[in-house]
Amino acid sequence: MDYGYLIGKKIKEYRELKGWRQEDLAEKAGLSTKYIGYIERGIKIPKLKTFILLANTLGVSANDLLKDVLDTEYSVKIDNLNKKINSIDIEEQKKFLKIFEFLSHE
Repeated sequence: MDYGYLIGKKIKEYRELKGWRQEDLAEKAGLSTKYIGYIERGIKIPKLKTFILLANTLGVSANDLLKDVLDTEYSVKIDNLNKKINSIDIEEQKKFLKIFEFLSHE
C-alpha cells in the first residue's frame, strides 16, 4: 500500500474542499508550493511536524487525513456515523435502527 499517495490524496481532497489552490495552502502553512505538490502526489511523505501543520491549516483531524491508511479506519467511520445519528431527532434514529436491524439479519 502506498501510504504517501493515500495521505497526499486526502490532503488534496481537503484542500480542494476549501476551494484552495496549492499556492494557497503553501502560503497559509508556510511551505513551498512545490513541496505541497510533492506531498499531494505521494512523492514526499511529510514529517510529523509538517503533517500536524497541514492538518491544523486545513482544519481537519489527523484521523481525517489518515483514515485510508490506518487499520482503525472503520472505527473512525463508525464514530463519525454515531455522531451523525446522535444529531438527528429520535424518530429518524428509530428509522435508522430498523434499517440497520433489517440489513444485519441473515
